Amino acid sequence: MNDQTNDETPQPVRAALERARAAGFVYSCEPAVGRLLATLAAGVPGGGRVLEIGTGAGVGLAWLVSGLVPRADVTVTTIERDPGSTGLAAGGDWPGFVDFRTGDALELLPELGTYDLVFADAEAGKQVGLELTIAALNPRGVLVVDDMVPPPGVVWDAEFASRQDAVRRTLLGHERLAAVELAGHGSGVILATAR
Repeated sequence: MNDQTNDETPQPVRAALERARAAGFVYSCEPAVGRLLATLAAGVPGGGRVLEIGTGAGVGLAWLVSGLVPRADVTVTTIERDPGSTGLAAGGDWPGFVDFRTGDALELLPELGTYDLVFADAEAGKQVGLELTIAALNPRGVLVVDDMVPPPGVVWDAEFASRQDAVRRTLLGHERLAAVELAGHGSGVILATAR
């Protein structure tokens, strides 16, 4: 986790990073990816819906919310499999439009409808069940997938690298998506828009 903050880091993000530090949670959204999320969230249309898969300690969620506030004409749903992480993230001061869900994203996705912005940041919905995530995009909906390159000094094992490569190939070659890989941005991002 790159936990560097400065005076320009939104307060909800600083609070989420502090909760993550206190809990020893080290897999939070990097600032470069977070700023991208905030920028994309700001463009969600009125009445729009945002989905995060993989709440973790809530840092990515805080970036999304920072792009939306002071609006109240959107909904943000965040899914986390681990109840402990959900509790950690939910302990923040969140706007009323944030909905925390605990459970398996692969089971929840088919019931949740479609979204204008999706941040897939967990194995479920990215390495497993990616088609469910793509199906959850509204037309012109945007999908953000991060952690597509290993952190500096880390070498992925062959199995994990193969799964990430399958995600890359699927997103960049999917007939429903226009996609681009931003390998030098943060942890490596693929950004895709549904046709």
